[in-house]
Amino acid sequence: MNVPTMADMMAKGKQPEVLFWVGAAGSYDDRAKKITKAFVKILHQANVDFAVLGTEESSTGDAAKRAGNEFLFQMQAMTNIEVLNAYEVKTIVTCDPHSFNTLKNEYTSLGGNYEVFHHTQYISKLIKDGRLSIEDEILKNKRLTYHDPCYLGRANDVYESPRELIRRLGVKMTEMKRHKSTALCCGAGGAQMFKEPEKGDKDINILRTEDALETKPQIIATGCPYCNTMMTDGVKFKEKENQIEVKDIAELIAEANKL
Repeated sequence: MNVPTMADMMAKGKQPEVLFWVGAAGSYDDRAKKITKAFVKILHQANVDFAVLGTEESSTGDAAKRAGNEFLFQMQAMTNIEVLNAYEVKTIVTCDPHSFNTLKNEYTSLGGNYEVFHHTQYISKLIKDGRLSIEDEILKNKRLTYHDPCYLGRANDVYESPRELIRRLGVKMTEMKRHKSTALCCGAGGAQMFKEPEKGDKDINILRTEDALETKPQIIATGCPYCNTMMTDGVKFKEKENQIEVKDIAELIAEANKL
């Protein structure tokens, strides 16, 4: 895979169209790496001139902030903003709604002003600009439901771009009873991903998986690596992993386009 870094680009005197912010999950988590690779394949198919920061990318500080460590968040944010501004980055795209929200809404007060896209928004833009199309044969008539990530949906009102892409896949989509602004969290946000749940009757991801199972899906689609992990764990808990796939929208598009 040809994935240039900003340092490579600068050495050649080039400025890419967009910086792909990979994020911690997309860099280190084995399952999330597949989402990263699928999105890179889509960028290549659309002939997008992009770059990553590589080893210069650090955590956005989202988990630190949500866990209450504002000091650590500001340290991480300032370091990233210095790097981004040094490269004169204007446009950022990411597959992680947590990074999307933090870069878009919380870096501005610290001097980081960028046009930030979630990958579903950016893919929609590529389609509107005539640079990409989605084939609808491979996944035709598969039963699918979509889980809204909190930091994409309720936090940023991005409901339509993921659904617009799903409709292009030719699948039979059924909404969960709780969706869009009433969607239930997967249980991973607010740094909960990195700790054991408190005592209670049921884990949130199990409850959310039950919402999804009511639609009798073959595919649970999401647009967040953390949601992907939590829904996958829920499907395994229900012993349905042989019948139901949990996939990111980028992975579904890459599959549909035989990438």
